[in-house]
Amino acid sequence: MPSSPCPFEKRFPSQLARDDEFFMALAYNQAVDAWRADETPVGCVIELGGEIVGAAHNTVEGAKDPTAHAEVLAITQAAAKLGDWRLTGATVFVTKEPCPMCSGALLMSRVKRVCYAVPDPKMGCLGGATNLNDLPRVNHHVELTAGGVLEAECRELLQEFFRAKRRED
Repeated sequence: MPSSPCPFEKRFPSQLARDDEFFMALAYNQAVDAWRADETPVGCVIELGGEIVGAAHNTVEGAKDPTAHAEVLAITQAAAKLGDWRLTGATVFVTKEPCPMCSGALLMSRVKRVCYAVPDPKMGCLGGATNLNDLPRVNHHVELTAGGVLEAECRELLQEFFRAKRRED
């Protein structure tokens, strides 16, 4: 049980418009689930052909696993569902810019596009602190949609989580 209850409600987007905002809302819902599990509220959804093939939130604390980030878990789900490690044509929606590990995993899994809500100037590696996607010798590049899609909502969720954590200390 989280020490600070999550004050944010899940979103219920219309199924009629399966656009970036729709899928980011589902990633946001994953982030809300993360908070409720006392995890850093980052959520990820992977879409292919309009269908969700992977969805996860951070489980680092509960799993006691530093690799249990939302993106890595969603990639693993998608690969299992598709029966291939190459997620060609897939779009990843994540509430915060991926860290070095997750950025590398996204490039290695050959996703088509990554759409993230909140840039991370300290640890983000798809445009924040650095951009692995811009390295000339990388053998795969992703299309990027950086910031903008539900950015304010996702930022507020993250900031409030860490404010609550500081109040507890």
